[in-house]
Amino acid sequence: MTIAEVQNEIIDEFSMFDDWEERYQYMIDLGKTLPLIDEQYKTDDHIIKGCQSKVWVHADMKDDKVNFTADSDAIITKGIIAILIRAFSGQHPNDIIKADTDFIDKIGLKEHLSPTRANGLVSMIKQLKMYAIAYQTQLK
Repeated sequence: MTIAEVQNEIIDEFSMFDDWEERYQYMIDLGKTLPLIDEQYKTDDHIIKGCQSKVWVHADMKDDKVNFTADSDAIITKGIIAILIRAFSGQHPNDIIKADTDFIDKIGLKEHLSPTRANGLVSMIKQLKMYAIAYQTQLK
């Protein structure tokens, strides 16, 4: 699946819920399915700066595709990073770099986050794209 296809799937899933309480619960459930980061990567080097909660992300590349694992000490934040990883993991670095993130607005996530969590969301996206940029330069 392309990033856009995965993002559209996420939009469709969130549109099934009538209110944000249900959507938050769904995000929490998604967080429980997150491919967890190996404990050795739960270090300051892997923490996303700018997040209110602790969020650790690790990336590696196999067959020219970037694969992400993550964890967080907060259930909502864990759900947010799970959504982002679902959209971007297993994709080519260049596709991650070029990908739009307007699906976040389409599911209404940003408007339902506190300002500090919204800043954290932006930091998470930025970090995932930075990993992709690093791996893209290795491919050249």
